[in-house]
Amino acid sequence: MTQTTPDNALGPIAQGDAPVIETVLAMNLDALERSGLDPDTYVLVRLAVLVAVDAPPASYLATLPVAADSGITVEQVQSVLVAIAPLVGSPRITAAAGNILRALFGAEALAEAAVPEPRTS
Repeated sequence: MTQTTPDNALGPIAQGDAPVIETVLAMNLDALERSGLDPDTYVLVRLAVLVAVDAPPASYLATLPVAADSGITVEQVQSVLVAIAPLVGSPRITAAAGNILRALFGAEALAEAAVPEPRTS
């Protein structure tokens, strides 16, 4: 088994060779339909689970756009956090809020980085 140097580690992913990411995406493709839940409930349940498992920002980044697309409001997300706080505790809720912000600002930074700067001649 050969080690990949840090310089080469992201190359295959950038070229579309990402078996782990592809597997995770495939696992999620039919989950909504199979759950029997309406789309809003499905997204809110997923957010609650992300909080419960202390998910990193990247995990929220996969769910937050779906929440926004389905019309989930900030108030609904806050309601979920309030509902699960007695079960998961305030440290987990606080960590989740930070991870959500990191995911949002990280996505914003990535989007800005993808837009080329205008050239000045």
